[in-house]
Amino acid sequence: MDRNADWGRLEADVVGCRACPRLVAWREQVAHDKRAAFRDETYWGRAVPGFGDREARILVLGLAPAAHGANRTGRVFTGDRSGDFLFRSMHRAGLANQPTSVSVDDGLELDNAWVTAAVKCAPPGNQPAVGERDACAPFLARELVLLAELRVVVCLGAFGYDAACRHLGIAHRPRFGHGVEVVLDSGLTLLCSFHPSQQNTFTGRLTEEMLDGVFRRAVELARSRP
Repeated sequence: MDRNADWGRLEADVVGCRACPRLVAWREQVAHDKRAAFRDETYWGRAVPGFGDREARILVLGLAPAAHGANRTGRVFTGDRSGDFLFRSMHRAGLANQPTSVSVDDGLELDNAWVTAAVKCAPPGNQPAVGERDACAPFLARELVLLAELRVVVCLGAFGYDAACRHLGIAHRPRFGHGVEVVLDSGLTLLCSFHPSQQNTFTGRLTEEMLDGVFRRAVELARSRP
């Protein structure tokens, strides 16, 4: 199997996808109207593929691109405060070579981690419809197949947790909560964290120490699994 070719096809399929009319219209409208702070920038305005180490043992799974974050920059969790919070923690855990993620050419590299979203387009109100979630599901399924060394899935938020459980066929699972772990017969572990959205980080529901603890545990699990 030529995994590099498969990764290339997956990325091209994600970027070229126009399956969901509402999401396509929204992402393109945002890219046209722009936010005042970014009015001189060219927005990506397309679906956003995953990013990171293709040999990763740790998958970080979020909800969807932010309208003026990844939908602007073209890289998942890049160019917004959620990404700032996330990559600082990943850097402290030794999974990223730098604590910032501002653009696709900023030099960020991930080690032993792959970051992606369950839905690849920015949705209005950050709320994908069920049909949109399901239409996007095959992309995540392909990522899970290609991540042959995967040992841990860090689920950012209840949406990410639900997506992981759906893809892995986990019908009966613990209720989502920060720090919840689900160990599968395969040895794969789902590790839950509150999402690093401003709604959580600004209110103190998710602190840097809490997220650091999740990534320390993810690294520990990834190293301990054969």
